[in-house]
Amino acid sequence: MVLISSLLILFKPSFEQRETLPKYSDEIVQLPEPRYEGEMSVEEAIARRRSIRYYRDEPLTLDQLSQLLWAAQGITEKKKKFRASPSAGATYPFEIYVVVGNVQGLKPGVYHYNPFNHTLELIKEGDYRKELQKAALNQEWVGKAAIDIVLVAFYERTTKYYGERGYQYVHIEAGHIGQNIYLQATALNLGTVAVGAFYDKEVAKVVETDGTPLYIFPVGVPR
Repeated sequence: MVLISSLLILFKPSFEQRETLPKYSDEIVQLPEPRYEGEMSVEEAIARRRSIRYYRDEPLTLDQLSQLLWAAQGITEKKKKFRASPSAGATYPFEIYVVVGNVQGLKPGVYHYNPFNHTLELIKEGDYRKELQKAALNQEWVGKAAIDIVLVAFYERTTKYYGERGYQYVHIEAGHIGQNIYLQATALNLGTVAVGAFYDKEVAKVVETDGTPLYIFPVGVPR
């Protein structure tokens, strides 16, 4: 009976929310409100989804960027702060960073996404796509995409509840977020590809985080 009780405590969802995020600067960009209905069905998006590595030299719109970030980690239930992708025990171990190179109305720079108020906070100004490309084994699509979405894990948010098993849950969650980005990009007639080959410390240096980068998603207009 003691063992059963312990397991119930171990796997009880925490619903802990981390609303106090790291502060990088006072320069905040309010993103447009995301849309909850689109022109493409989820079935069509699944059927059309492909890994796209080559992009036109065209900007994304701020609306498109807003929609992509909402699909990755946006709030979908305001009271409990549930997000667009499932998370073990609602521990939400990921922070989303965006390396912006070519977005209408947004200066190039490295930004951090705050899902609680759907904003971007500028970390540093400038076009860092080539630095990120170099950190990603010189994969050219990383440097030529309009933006690069970087998923950064903070394992302790999940492992403090689930122990060693939490590492698996974090990796599973990365897949959930990545598929959301793929499908949202497809629905917006954009292209993306999941990039997992890179030097962790170099990517972390580009986005200025002490977490562990797990994925890079270049996004652009397909060529």
